[in-house]
Amino acid sequence: MHSACMATKTISLKLEAYERLRSARVTPDESFSRVILRAEWPNSAMSAADFQERCRKVGPHFSEAILNRLEENDRADLPPENKWKTG
Repeated sequence: MHSACMATKTISLKLEAYERLRSARVTPDESFSRVILRAEWPNSAMSAADFQERCRKVGPHFSEAILNRLEENDRADLPPENKWKTG
């Protein structure tokens, strides 16, 4: 007789997250894997094009000070030292 071998991964959860996951079970013996696979996850990733369009419509969510600081950091960003350079 063969038993099904399932790959597993150990994760750490805050107690609050564990309790929410446990309470989402339909039956007391439903596995957490089934609960997670049953869940609906919104696709919240935003592409660069989406971000640009949003900025055109409603403006960026950064203050002027933060944008200035980002620009300063960008100008000061130098490539790393070439450790293979001879001479």
